[in-house]
Amino acid sequence: MKIKNGFVLRQVCGENVIVGEGLGAVNFGKLLALNETAAWLWKQALELGDFDVEKLSERLCEEYDVTAEQAQNDVAAILQQWQEVGVVEP
Repeated sequence: MKIKNGFVLRQVCGENVIVGEGLGAVNFGKLLALNETAAWLWKQALELGDFDVEKLSERLCEEYDVTAEQAQNDVAAILQQWQEVGVVEP
């Protein structure tokens, strides 16, 4: 999975949001607000380039005090949301 070109994480009024920039985001007419952990995962996904639930879950466990099972559940839910709004691609 990869983050689609044209989507970036920005700070807007103190909130972490994913916004669309450029032609790749023409149909993305909204902001996607992220909590601190989701924004951290977005940055990890960018760093990895090609990511999946397992890779991001491993990083989440290294950074936060969370079980592997909880990390996988949380990451899977976030990635599903990102897929539904179209900011990531297979």
